[in-house]
Parts: sequence; C-alpha cells; structure tokens
Amino acid sequence: MSPSTAPTSTATRGETVPTVPPADPAVDTADVHALLERGRNLSTPVLRAAVGRLAAPMDTVAAYHFGWIDADGRPADGDGGKAVRPALALLSAEAAGAPAETGVPGAVAVELVHNFSLLHDDLMDGDEQRRHRDTVWKVHGPAQAILVGDALFVLANEVLLEIGTVEAGRATRRLTAATRKLIDGQAQDISYEHRERVTVEECLEMEGNKTGALLACAVSIGAVLGGADDRTADTLEAYGHHLGLAFQAVDDLLGIWGDPEATGKQTWSDLRQRKKSLPVVAALAAGGPASQRLGELLAADAKSNDFETFSEEEFATRAALIEEAGGREWTSQEARRQHAVAIEALDGVDMPEQVRAQLIALADFVVVRKR
Repeated sequence: MSPSTAPTSTATRGETVPTVPPADPAVDTADVHALLERGRNLSTPVLRAAVGRLAAPMDTVAAYHFGWIDADGRPADGDGGKAVRPALALLSAEAAGAPAETGVPGAVAVELVHNFSLLHDDLMDGDEQRRHRDTVWKVHGPAQAILVGDALFVLANEVLLEIGTVEAGRATRRLTAATRKLIDGQAQDISYEHRERVTVEECLEMEGNKTGALLACAVSIGAVLGGADDRTADTLEAYGHHLGLAFQAVDDLLGIWGDPEATGKQTWSDLRQRKKSLPVVAALAAGGPASQRLGELLAADAKSNDFETFSEEEFATRAALIEEAGGREWTSQEARRQHAVAIEALDGVDMPEQVRAQLIALADFVVVRKR
C-alpha cells in the first residue's frame, strides 16, 4: 500500500472512512480554548491533591513534571499540556446527561495515566525536552522517572475506586483496559524502531493502542461515571479511538516537520529516534525512486554506530525523501479521514446538541493544529 496507490478508504473496527477527505474545518479557537481551560480548571485542584499524597521526593518530582514548580522547587507556571483529555472527560459526562463535574475524577485519572506514560516514554526515547524544559529523567534521574510514573498509574486507580460506586468500578475497568493497550502500543513502537520495514496497517494498530486507547477512554469515562450504559460508552469510545488516530497522525507530522519553538522538541525529533511513524512507513510503502532511496538510507541507519553524530543536513535529506515519496501528504489526508469517522460516530449517541457541537469543535482542533 502506498500514498499514491493505496485505497482512499481505510477500514477500522468495521467502519469505513469516507473516500473523499474533507477540507480542514474552520475552528472556533475561542470556544475550544474555553473547553480546554474548563477541563484544566476543574481537574487541576483534584490532580494536585492526588499528587500531594506521594511520598517525598516523588511529590516534588511529579510537581516538576506537571509544571507546578521549577527544577529548584520554586513555584512555576509551566506548560501542563493541552488538557484535551480532561476536556473530553467532562464533555463525556454531559453527553450522558450528567453535570460536567461528574466527570472530574475520570478526567484526573486519565490525566494521571497519560503522564505516567510520558514519564516513561521520555526515558525510553531519550527525550531531554518536554514542554520547553528538561524532562524529569534529565533533572531528577531515571530512577525517579520510573518510580513517579508508576505512582501516577496507581493514583489514577485510587482516584476512581475511592468514589465507591458501581459506576466507579466500571470506569476503572475501562481505564485499566486502556492502559494495557497504551503499554502494548509503546512496546510495538519500540520494537518497530529495530525493524527495517513496518506496514501502514501495523503502524495504525500501534498508534491506535498508544494514543487512541486513552483518548477513547477519556471520552467515555465521564459518561460511565454519569450512569451511561455500555452501548453509549462504547459509541463514545469509537469517537475517541478515531480522534486518537487523527491526533497521532498530526503528531507524527510535527515529529518530523514541527517547529521546535512550538513542539518543545528538537528538529527532526522522530527521525533522530528512528521511529517508524506514519509518514515514514507510508513513504517506504509508496515505491518509486524516493521511496527506494529512503529505504536504503534507513536500512543503513539501523546498522550505523555513529547515528547520533549525524548532521542536520543528513536528517533534512531523509525528511525531504519522505515528503517526495508522498508520506507527508498521505499522513495529512489520513488525519482528515480519521477525523471524519470520529465525527460520524457521534451520530450513535443521543446527547444535547451543544455537547455534540463541542465534541466536534475539539475534533476539528486536533486536526488543524499547526503542522
């Protein structure tokens, strides 16, 4: 399958992506930022209280990771991330007819799992920068990054189970299932770095696990806490799964061509880590001179002992070949296709029209992020 010859319809979970991807939608950024800010404002106090339970120095290390303090322990107003998942959890509760506040424990639990994965990912990937400052393992050491990540995962389950309701138990089962898929996806991602070839289908499966599973959980967990039945929760999860695939496709574009000032990471970040992201695997599958040359370079890279000494020009050459082979355009179109399926899934849930509009606005925001 290739960017130029691949079918323009992709089957995922039995659903068919529209053959003609829509143009980038117009996004009311003020409305989206208000949703994100609401999610952040309602969840942060509960998140801080949960992190405050950790034994020293894990509480301080976690506070640094979340941007609440600097490396010297002074209060800071750091970038805590986009808060898409908390926003989705609150909307999820409202989709089930419950108050947004009902979804707060779910929002916090999902955010804790997400940050557990970031702490471990940064260490495994050797990333020294996140959100425009040094990562936890770089400042506090690998051991603390591992321990704090583990602690955040445990806290996530505690936050839900302490509610003590049947709905909380159902929500916890969904969270643990999503976490297992997330870990599966990370394991696949690491294994793919050591393979010369990965298919587009394998890459989509990996990204569905690594990114889609937790977003799917975020957009169902609030509804479950609000008493929604499994059919409603499963339908919302379908929206979140496809939104996660769109989200990751955009991240894959940013991982190669993103502005370091915007991403907080080095130029050509994913190429430096030999990641088999969607633009790379799509380009390798395309055929043609650029695809063949890219395959030769990446095969040589895998055997190289001096890969980390490569010049900026060498990474730029690989990025240019990916684009010439069609990997960049194919990935951009895939983000739009997955966005379209996510929106269609919302038709299966009877929810307030305003909530539907806000879920659509968040999906639009994910796809049109700077890339």
